[in-house]
Amino acid sequence: MAERAGHRGYIGARPLNGSRTPQHVQNIVIRDYARRKNLHYLLSAAEHTMPGSYMVLEDILDELPRLRGLILYSIFMLPPDEARRREIYGRVLSEGCDLHAAVEEITLSSRDNIQAVEDILLVNKFATIL
Repeated sequence: MAERAGHRGYIGARPLNGSRTPQHVQNIVIRDYARRKNLHYLLSAAEHTMPGSYMVLEDILDELPRLRGLILYSIFMLPPDEARRREIYGRVLSEGCDLHAAVEEITLSSRDNIQAVEDILLVNKFATIL
């Protein structure tokens, strides 16, 4: 089996929770996170700006057999649909990879971590409704 590369970064141009972060800043945050966690950072892929597009994330998921994992700028970059997120968690874990969210300093490396991530997303969802 070939040696796997490191962790692919994932950034975007769409607003997250109502605010935009320039892509170069997202990359700085991801690089710093990777350095502090001793992860080999691979150049980030930037998601398309069209609302609801996750084509670039899908490309990274297809790349997982050659990666150790991926580092999202934020956990809030994941699709809003819970079933779709759970598919993503399943793909990441079944490939023996892990998923990180740099801003929230979250690591999803086992099924035991999934509910904590979902709880954060659920709280945020209700907080933005109020």
